[in-house]
Amino acid sequence: MARVYNFSAGPSMLPEQVLAKAANEMLEYGSSGQSVMEMSHRSSVYEEIIHGCEALLRQTLNIPDNYKVLFLQGGASSQFSMVPLNLLNGSGKADFVITGQWAKKAYAEAQKYGQCKAVASSADQTFSYIPKLDPNEFTKDADYFHICYNNTIYGTRFHDLPQTGSVPLVADMSSCILSEPVDVSKFGLIYAGAQKNMGPAGLTVVIVREDLIGRAREFTPTMFDYKIHAENGSMYNTPPTYAIYICKLVLEWIRDKMGGLEKMAEYNRKKAGLFYDYLDSSDLFKGTVVKEDRSLMNIPFVTGNTDLDKKFVAEATAAGFVNLKGHRSVGGMRASIYNAMPMEGVEKLVEFMKAFEAANK
Repeated sequence: MARVYNFSAGPSMLPEQVLAKAANEMLEYGSSGQSVMEMSHRSSVYEEIIHGCEALLRQTLNIPDNYKVLFLQGGASSQFSMVPLNLLNGSGKADFVITGQWAKKAYAEAQKYGQCKAVASSADQTFSYIPKLDPNEFTKDADYFHICYNNTIYGTRFHDLPQTGSVPLVADMSSCILSEPVDVSKFGLIYAGAQKNMGPAGLTVVIVREDLIGRAREFTPTMFDYKIHAENGSMYNTPPTYAIYICKLVLEWIRDKMGGLEKMAEYNRKKAGLFYDYLDSSDLFKGTVVKEDRSLMNIPFVTGNTDLDKKFVAEATAAGFVNLKGHRSVGGMRASIYNAMPMEGVEKLVEFMKAFEAANK
């Protein structure tokens, strides 16, 4: 079997150790006589899995006790509605920093439910930087302040959080959660689709401060009310059982194989550093993001020639480096180097790029 190096922005590659363990347990989990895919979510065996996953996530991210962890469905995109339905119910105002497509969508969806303000945007330069924020522009009585912490498409990330005072900071962390330590207490709510760093598609994780629960509007659909899910331990209905099981295996891998989140972050910085160092020295390939705002997870790059970009993607794919084509709004290429991408994958891609550059001077 020959596995490729998958640089997809999501669903992304999973650690081979996780895949191997899941394969070994596919027909029977423990001594249950059944696959996790088959077992009742109400069974004691499965309750051990979901409770174990939550405990590991709390330990890994050092989540304070006054935060609830919710295992939901609907992708991060469902949170574009759930967040305002649950939080935009005081002043009816919210602030947004527009740093890419997902921030734009969250902003557009929230406008259906209240008065929303874009306090800053980097659309003027194709979202290639994080805009400087002026606290004087912030809405003092906003119900929340929303950011997309890491921008999957455009390869930018927040290095400094907005200072929002008593206004809860809400962050979409879909493409960077579990990549490095984060101070959860600085956020009112964090949400993330799992299919980049946590597990397979189908699971969405919400980490929400308890005082922000129970504010949903009367017309909020039951399945969109955080209080319902919090009171029922994420099992009001059948949760994405297998995706939660895989998430638990990923958390075990971070703990046991990688040595925890500090070590995971160190490893990710080394991978990204290797790639960025080459881009900065290359005469052919160039990064598209200003240096101070570069992401550790998603790295867009171009040659400056559309035909040459296409040639590179085609030859890279043939060589076993797949899903390097950039998003249509940026063009060029993008390498997503999430937690599961081994250092070897980045090293070999850089070697391939050097050879391509030499052959296409």
